[in-house]
Amino acid sequence: MHKYDNQLEDFFGLNAGGGGPSRETIKDALTRKFPWKSRLRLLPKVLSITERYLVLGFAVLAVGSLLAVPITTYYHYTRAVPANGGTLVEGILGEPRLVNPLLSQTSDADRDLASLVFSGLYRYNGQGKLMPDLARSMPEITSDGLSYSVTLRDDARWHDGVPVTADDVVFTIQTAQNSDYGAPLAVRGNWQGVTVERAGERVIIFHLKAKYAQFPNILTLGMIPKHLWADVKPSNFSLSELNLKPVGSGPLRFASLVKSDLGQIVSYKLEAWPQYYGGRVHINGIEFRFYNSEEELIDAFNNNDIDNIGYLSGENISELKFKSRINLEQIKMPRYYALFFNQTQSKALTDKNVRLALNYATDRVQIINKAMDGNAFLINSPMMGGILDINPNVRTYDYDLVQAQSVLKEGGYTPNADGVPAKGKDAVLELKITTSTWSELSAVAAQIKEQWEKLGVKVTIETLPISQLQQVIKDRNYQILLFGEIMSIDPDPFAMWHSSQRQEPGLNLALYKNDTADKLMEEARATLNPLERRQKYDDFQKILIEDIPAVFLYSPHFLYGLTRDVRGFDTQIISTPDGRFADIRDWYTDTSRTFK
Repeated sequence: MHKYDNQLEDFFGLNAGGGGPSRETIKDALTRKFPWKSRLRLLPKVLSITERYLVLGFAVLAVGSLLAVPITTYYHYTRAVPANGGTLVEGILGEPRLVNPLLSQTSDADRDLASLVFSGLYRYNGQGKLMPDLARSMPEITSDGLSYSVTLRDDARWHDGVPVTADDVVFTIQTAQNSDYGAPLAVRGNWQGVTVERAGERVIIFHLKAKYAQFPNILTLGMIPKHLWADVKPSNFSLSELNLKPVGSGPLRFASLVKSDLGQIVSYKLEAWPQYYGGRVHINGIEFRFYNSEEELIDAFNNNDIDNIGYLSGENISELKFKSRINLEQIKMPRYYALFFNQTQSKALTDKNVRLALNYATDRVQIINKAMDGNAFLINSPMMGGILDINPNVRTYDYDLVQAQSVLKEGGYTPNADGVPAKGKDAVLELKITTSTWSELSAVAAQIKEQWEKLGVKVTIETLPISQLQQVIKDRNYQILLFGEIMSIDPDPFAMWHSSQRQEPGLNLALYKNDTADKLMEEARATLNPLERRQKYDDFQKILIEDIPAVFLYSPHFLYGLTRDVRGFDTQIISTPDGRFADIRDWYTDTSRTFK
């Protein structure tokens, strides 16, 4: 007899021994009330180890089968959708002082916050398309191209609940135009010659003195509420508490800020605006934390103090720990870096052969791979066709040291006593590159020096802090300037390349002058038909490239470290760093299920 036979019989309420139980006994045992708790305790003793596992397996399988049916059915007939919830912590460089769209243009920290708090009449989405924002639709343009009529949406409100009206728009533009209020030239200059008219409670008409095809671009300027700002005197405009505790109409509103004992802002919280006309954003809000350097920013991420890294240079990617926590988003941005030739400061640079040879002697691919860690793409003109849909099939000056040497020789340049190519005493290839102390540009300058010295050119590098560099740029006191310029998504190269912009406050850093190029730029910005405008810009860039006023180097990707918890991010092109929030309406961290 098995040693657990008696226990088995006892388990079923039977007596062991004597010829086995009768049919009636078994029937009685099965039909009477079953004391489960007490008798289940005996089950491990009456089963072998193998039998125990089998019973357990069958039990798990049975329970799993019972659960699987409703779960499978639920998932079959439902789908995951974004749900409200989650607060992000993002680290950025700098400290906010003026969270005001009229004053924030010189600070990335201010601009980041202002872009979320305030709305413009229009906005760019993450694919670089201009879309209505506060406006109900795209502007109506008169046949002469001189008047733009904009109608506001009916449901837009300020964060204090007051409706947004045409009066707010008129007030904002007139304030931007008035130099007494301190709006920087980047804002004020765009509105020169523009008259704004209130044509109804929600209708505004802009009148231009001359046709300007890119005018809708500047209608992305954030609007400020008249009822809060009207009584603020120009002298107090930048001092108002509203610059740190703003009231806007954007998807997020001001919640709180925290200052250190020294009065510095260390934390700034924005929360979802429930009455936002575009529908409440899914995330609950963003807390911004501020750092003085990229090294501090990276340390904060490595210490798990922040979720997102607002800006990251390619050279510092290797310093990141726990990269699995973020998606490193590579976003195109219409900015480029170049070596701008100032021919007024160097007789050698007036020779086109020299400028051509320096182009051939520049290995831009090596620069991108080494100094930029591959996080950039090569450009051949300021129009950056890969982003802006301008014809990219233009003449290129690919790296060719032999060709560079040949061009110099044909131009009459031979090594002097010091081995430096020269053409007479005044045209000696001793050149100075001026750039910023920013590590990325310093590294690029060092590579260019090394490359050009293979051609025999004697190169010195001058690196200056940004405050000194700005003055040097204003005075145009440099031979070759290694610097960057930012275009708009709908490009207008006028400020960077028209001959009228050779001096401050213009941005023609190469002091470039070509009458035909000037005329094409003038005509292009006055051509409303986008296809015709594109052709004129194609013609302009061909002339520019042939004149060789610069060595066009690269356009860096904007690198944004976004936590993997965020879904719905699909931004491809931005015009400024704050553009990374262009589609924040689509971001979410949580989901719920709804029936299909």
